[in-house]
Amino acid sequence: MDPNEKSAADSIDAIADEDLPFGAPTTRERPLILLADDDSELRGMLKAHFTRRDCDLLESVDGADALEKIIEHRPNLVVLDVMMPELTGWEVCKYVRQHDIYEHTAIIMLTGIGPTNNELTSPLFGADDYIDKPFDFEELKVKVAKVLEQRQSPPLR
Repeated sequence: MDPNEKSAADSIDAIADEDLPFGAPTTRERPLILLADDDSELRGMLKAHFTRRDCDLLESVDGADALEKIIEHRPNLVVLDVMMPELTGWEVCKYVRQHDIYEHTAIIMLTGIGPTNNELTSPLFGADDYIDKPFDFEELKVKVAKVLEQRQSPPLR
């Protein structure tokens, strides 16, 4: 491919702010959160937790679907499982961090690989924070508030 040509991904990433279904990440009144986990039970618990808050939610069941939703919607926050089919959470996170258009997308890695591995790998791929499974929802609440503020997103109420 000619380096001067835009790839299909670059074209998709260039969706204009006004064409995003939930509007631009920096002008939303409430955060858009993507819950990406292949475990439907865990996703359901996360959804129940966030439904009580003032936010909009999207869900993904695998890494490829998560990446597609990130490109189409530019969420303010992605709660991203590491071990998923199609693409791993690390691959999705790496893609997001390689594209400036997602600078307002916070990523919290959610995984059961252990705190030491999380502490070492999450920053390498550009995650804002991580939470080990099983986790405490109060810890999740604190970390979500912190990363949304750091990425200049609307707060979660």
